Amino acid sequence: MNFEELDYRQTDIGELILRRRRALEADGRAIFEVKLNDEYLMSSLFHESEVALADLGLAELTGVGWDVVVGGLGLGYTAAAALRYNQVARMIVVEALAPVIDWHQRELVPNGTLLSEDARCRYYREDFFALARGTGFDPDDPGHLFDAILLDIDHTPDALLNPGHADLYSLEGMKRLRSFIKPGGVFGLWSNDVPDEGFLAILSGVFDMIDGHVVEFDNPIQGKKAANGVYIAKVEKDN
Repeated sequence: MNFEELDYRQTDIGELILRRRRALEADGRAIFEVKLNDEYLMSSLFHESEVALADLGLAELTGVGWDVVVGGLGLGYTAAAALRYNQVARMIVVEALAPVIDWHQRELVPNGTLLSEDARCRYYREDFFALARGTGFDPDDPGHLFDAILLDIDHTPDALLNPGHADLYSLEGMKRLRSFIKPGGVFGLWSNDVPDEGFLAILSGVFDMIDGHVVEFDNPIQGKKAANGVYIAKVEKDN
């Protein structure tokens, strides 16, 4: 395997590295990987569940002119999948780490060109969790309601990149998040693990419809199937 380090940054949460490698398990294709300190955050080798987050969430919507928030940019797969829907009128991508936005704007990563050239996509360098505690995700319109909020930042609702994120996954945190979703709108959450009954119970105490999806995909490194989870929670339409 041949490795190329594309970027290295010191951030508030540690060493952030973007690298590209040629891998035999991917037939020699280029694989993009992101590491935070000594931990792998994401890889372009596995992105089926990130795409499923957008597809499963947006499948719950009707009409046109959708206003969407994507929390966590990563390698851009959820955001890129959302933009495949012509009904999306605007997409705000909330990302706390400036280098991750920079990778896309400089087109260092696979979805960089697609996202940066689509006029519907707006990058917003901010802490998603702080915005959820405050006046919401539109810097120009406090309290603005969205058709969909799609979140992929932490590993799971209880395996967090930052302990300060924990309050969002509580009953009160989910109530705050729901307050920024339109009637008929949806919240979607990616998880490294399959859906957990405990968090489904929290969602059921806040939203009108909930579901937990298991997304299976091939893991060529281990030579077997792997699985992630996607939580979907919907707000009923007004009568």
